[in-house]
Amino acid sequence: MNIPLKSKALDRIDISILDTLQRDGRIANVDLAKKVNLSASPCIDRVKRLEKEGYIDGFGARLNAAKLGFGTAAFIQVTLDRTTSEVFDQFRDAVVQIPQVAECHMVAGGFDYLLKLRLPNMDAYRDILALIVDLPGVAQTHTYVVIEQVKNDRGLPLKAADSPPAAG
Repeated sequence: MNIPLKSKALDRIDISILDTLQRDGRIANVDLAKKVNLSASPCIDRVKRLEKEGYIDGFGARLNAAKLGFGTAAFIQVTLDRTTSEVFDQFRDAVVQIPQVAECHMVAGGFDYLLKLRLPNMDAYRDILALIVDLPGVAQTHTYVVIEQVKNDRGLPLKAADSPPAAG
């Protein structure tokens, strides 16, 4: 049984650390400490605490999808034939096995899931669509191919927040 960690309330320095790290995950601890007006040792302690408490999920690089041969993006709305916990579980377990599905979100509204695919081309899309329509419980799909990416996720708007998020 996982017992959730008791999180300390985030203060302005924690928010500043999180905001800086999401924009530059490679920043050296000494530079991060200077940026948030701490010495190096307390800064790294805070970063470790933020990781331990789950505020930081991990670190990585943003890759150029087009340069790496995944320049086609598509969103697929998926409607299930029935909405039961068993069907949700079966669909989830199957969709996570498809590497071209970059994201999968269960949503409220006129359909059940929204999938984001990263693909090399439309031929690959056709092959993946054949897999998706055969997933457990899928009744209907609608696809939207991305023509132009106007804005990419660059993190949470922490500096714009009026108050820090509640701990928990």
